[in-house]
Amino acid sequence: MGNCFTNTEYTIIQPSPPSGRQPSANAEHVKPPPKCPEHAAPIAKPLPWSTPACGVVLVWPALQRPMLDVHSLYILEQELRNGQFETTYRCMERATGLRYACRSVSKQRLLRPADVEGVRREVTVLQHLRAQPNIAEFRAAFEDADSVHLVMELCSGGELLDRVAARGSYSERQAAAACRDVLTVVHVCHSMGVMHRDIRPENFLLASSAEDAPLKAVHFGLSIFIEPGQQFSTMPQTFASYAK
Repeated sequence: MGNCFTNTEYTIIQPSPPSGRQPSANAEHVKPPPKCPEHAAPIAKPLPWSTPACGVVLVWPALQRPMLDVHSLYILEQELRNGQFETTYRCMERATGLRYACRSVSKQRLLRPADVEGVRREVTVLQHLRAQPNIAEFRAAFEDADSVHLVMELCSGGELLDRVAARGSYSERQAAAACRDVLTVVHVCHSMGVMHRDIRPENFLLASSAEDAPLKAVHFGLSIFIEPGQQFSTMPQTFASYAK
């Protein structure tokens, strides 16, 4: 017995060792058999990890491209932020010595087709918004057996929410400057057919630790592409409560 997969390509790697660790990213990229055996039951919604009876592990590429180890091009250094399913690192490009931020999203989070599609859409949106003002610059996307890695512009000033909390309050001039950067992001996104859908201080980073550092929008995981005239009924979260 085996499982039938309708995707156009997959990656075959050796089964995990008894310790239960995830398989290695060193994989042979091959095309699937031309058709499934008659006795094989198709999987309507395959998970990122699937183990057929033969013991071979099929690793579904979330980004629909050959897997590439991020460590081959970047050195992951200091951990900047750690969440349940993703970690952000300061990283250095091996070829140039330039530093960026690498956001590594665990594939344990990508259990539903909608989750995988969300990661693909975020990469597409970031590529679409490259070189736009007040948006963290997208560098590259990588994928291995364990995670999807997004290499972005390094914004060393931290989250806007932490800056507001540390100050206690913003003057009218400071609040106006922050609001101007936020509205610039909204205007740029909408003019380019994108809706961010998660505008909040946690999703804006300061480019540096300077007092007048510009804001950079990040985390486009909930973003969607919009069409002219398209209407939405969701109520956006306001920024006013944070900039008093």
